[in-house]
Amino acid sequence: MSRLTVYNEDAPGAPILRTEDAAAIARELAPLGARFERWESPVAVSADDSAERILAAYKPYLDELIGEAGAGSADVVKLRPDTPNIPAIRAKFLSEHIHTEDEVRFFVDGAGNFVLHADGKVYDVHCTRGDLISVPASIKHWFDAGLEPNFTALRVFTDSSGWVPHYTGATIHEAFPAS
Repeated sequence: MSRLTVYNEDAPGAPILRTEDAAAIARELAPLGARFERWESPVAVSADDSAERILAAYKPYLDELIGEAGAGSADVVKLRPDTPNIPAIRAKFLSEHIHTEDEVRFFVDGAGNFVLHADGKVYDVHCTRGDLISVPASIKHWFDAGLEPNFTALRVFTDSSGWVPHYTGATIHEAFPAS
């Protein structure tokens, strides 16, 4: 189940909001310029399907997302507990960073937490199968899929160089483990 937990940045142990209502999640994130949607997709794929099969199955949806962005490309990212080098991969996503383009993800399977840090608050968005999230360019954030990640997600890019983080050097993620 999708969930949003909001904290003041100086009070990681005291949530000020927790909701599993998709409309409420979208409303809370909208002032940040973030997008959140639950898709009830008729697409039937398995997390074990190839990236090519998943991309082909979601092509109509991806074409729409890419069209909204004005140009771009898409790929599939899969992380499993047995993926080699998980600690290093997890660390790459876990450190607070920004991007020069919106970070658009659609969860085909599994779950993970996008954690946004803006306006003195931390917004922990637990995304699950069927969730679309778009984190605006320049919003500080990190992604936590847990110690044993298990997800498949579509990534949409407008920049041909793909996923390029610009790390802030902050350690705030250490105070806010994924909820």
